[in-house]
Amino acid sequence: MADAGSGGRGDLDEAAAVFAGVRPRLFGIAYRMLGSVAEAEDLVQEVWLRWQAYDRATVHDPAAFLATVTTRLAINAAQSARVRRETYVGPWLPEPVDTGADPYLGAERGEALEFAVLLLLERLSPTERAAYVLREAFDYPYRQIADIVQLNEAAVRQLVSRARKRVTGQRRTPVSKAEQRRLLTAFVAAARSGDLTMLEELFAADVTSYSDGGGAVRATRFPVVGATRVAKVIKAFAVPFWAGVEVDWADTNGQASALLRRDGQVFAVITVTASEQGIDQVLWMMNPVKITAVSRSES
Repeated sequence: MADAGSGGRGDLDEAAAVFAGVRPRLFGIAYRMLGSVAEAEDLVQEVWLRWQAYDRATVHDPAAFLATVTTRLAINAAQSARVRRETYVGPWLPEPVDTGADPYLGAERGEALEFAVLLLLERLSPTERAAYVLREAFDYPYRQIADIVQLNEAAVRQLVSRARKRVTGQRRTPVSKAEQRRLLTAFVAAARSGDLTMLEELFAADVTSYSDGGGAVRATRFPVVGATRVAKVIKAFAVPFWAGVEVDWADTNGQASALLRRDGQVFAVITVTASEQGIDQVLWMMNPVKITAVSRSES
């Protein structure tokens, strides 16, 4: 591709350096918008190609320009992703990212990174999601968000306010990270032993268990709701599921997760979200395509 920005190799090297400096933020925006590592990486690569070919001499603020391009492409990608997910086999869960290996992803502000929030953001329109992510995760001024999403500032304030209410209004106050890890550890032990009583004691009454196999592996294709039902399902599959399994621990999306290995290979990532009522959600991420990033980072 020709370097339209101008002055040859040195100029392209400078463009690459500028892009590398803001790439973590661009990935952070794209991932929060799409919930997919692979899709976010592809999108950021597209932004690089556009930046490489653009007349960069006309850009006064490269970081703002690149964030704008990333967000607008992500809005379009989110619209397409929503259509694809309507035919997804079983529950769709976000693709986990290892925030222990990539601490920058949650370094600025951890908002809109945890699984529970990403799932709630799926219910927003792509433009609402973009406004929420830019404001809550990256603290962009409303005026700049308005320029990025091509709305007036008042409309953006309404978008963010509405999105914030929908996210916080449908989510209980989460427990501390230490308590979340304690509950996850206790859950894994109880699930592995098939301890029905302990499982029920750990759960909130309306706990929901989501299993994302994407049709590639055997997994429950509908959410299971209720402490007793979830506990019974987990107990029923305890022996075959946990046979030969080794458990490692990781920090994914800013919270503790269990990496399950069989024959040395990660085949599932499990985490829980919890409140004062107990474990509210159990997330079983087993689609092989969606756990490759975590598998690589832990290998």
